[in-house]
Amino acid sequence: MSDAKPKKRKRINVRRPDVMEKVQAEVRRHFESSIVEKIRANDGSLTVGHTTIKLARQFGFCYGVERAIDLAYAARKVFADNNIYLIGEIIHNQEVNRQLEDMNIVSLPWKEMDEQYDQLTEDDVVIVPAFGAPTSYIEKIEERGAAIVDTTCGDVMKVWRRVRTYAKQGYTSIIHGKAGHEETRATASRALGDAKDGHYIVILTLADTDYLCDFLKGKVSSEDLMKRFSHAVSEGFDPDLHLNKVGVANQTTMLKSETEEIQKRVCRAITERDGKTENFQFFDTICGATQERQDALFEMLKSHMDVLLVVGGYNSSNTAHLVEIGKEELPTFFIQNSDRLTSLQEIVHFDLEHKSEVTTEYTNLLDTSKDVIVGVTAGASCPNNLIESTIQRIFELRGVDPQGL
Repeated sequence: MSDAKPKKRKRINVRRPDVMEKVQAEVRRHFESSIVEKIRANDGSLTVGHTTIKLARQFGFCYGVERAIDLAYAARKVFADNNIYLIGEIIHNQEVNRQLEDMNIVSLPWKEMDEQYDQLTEDDVVIVPAFGAPTSYIEKIEERGAAIVDTTCGDVMKVWRRVRTYAKQGYTSIIHGKAGHEETRATASRALGDAKDGHYIVILTLADTDYLCDFLKGKVSSEDLMKRFSHAVSEGFDPDLHLNKVGVANQTTMLKSETEEIQKRVCRAITERDGKTENFQFFDTICGATQERQDALFEMLKSHMDVLLVVGGYNSSNTAHLVEIGKEELPTFFIQNSDRLTSLQEIVHFDLEHKSEVTTEYTNLLDTSKDVIVGVTAGASCPNNLIESTIQRIFELRGVDPQGL
């Protein structure tokens, strides 16, 4: 009996013109919004009676998300009779992932591989999500001979190229991100380099950064550093060996200003330790769409609003950062969809600090004879139809027939 592994399958290009025409029509039907386009065309504002909606200039689906969804829909059309699987979620939005479930695209575990990966066959198709996937997952799928439809965002792959370069040059990657996030886990696997001898450490906050910098300046022991970051380092990580030369990269959806501050603090610590910056590198790897949505919100906050609603999936990193920005200036609520606007005085929303849904009494919308301005924005993984239903719900609660918008 032969012990030879199945032949690796090539990644499949499903972007055929005949397929994509049908796909794009279906995607538009599922996720587009005439009301959102109307407001966008009206300089981002719509007033009916005493209620004004303001939309950020940049919000919702980015190109990378649109591409990932298109490819997933196309995969189902090209492989109409095959089993199609998806590693985790295509993006962090419940509505979008539900549509794929309705198309009989089955989600595989993403936190760890289980027996489902071992049961893949050459007749199966596996979609890699927009976040990418760790190299071990791709290797397993290829070993099983399944076809791969890769929807990984181009901005994510830019980060991968950067951390691979760090590894090749003998630099350890300091990754600004969430250690358990799909994208960061995928990036960390590339930080090992092609030879698998590279290293990484993942830091999330400025407090994490300062602790790491204290180690670089000799104020924290390697033992204490490992106690804090044991869950967020590469196998065999030795701070005394692997933090001599470092390069900063990031999860593409982080807050730009925070990543820039991390770069500055690490650079200062390396300079203080070595008297030079040769052992430090960085590369701006914040996603362009993430930056545009953050910049658009900062611009929006220069004008008056009574309240800000940020629409999107609760596990969406880029959406959460929009909430953080808004909360600094005015009452801001992170809602998954319009159902969370239960009444004029109650909003069900996600509390970032406690990481759970809470209900908050908010009475500033109660007086329908009073002029109010409601700001609305959304993360890069939120479709326009969810933004539309949120706008309709606001007007409905304020006594305006949403069908007339």
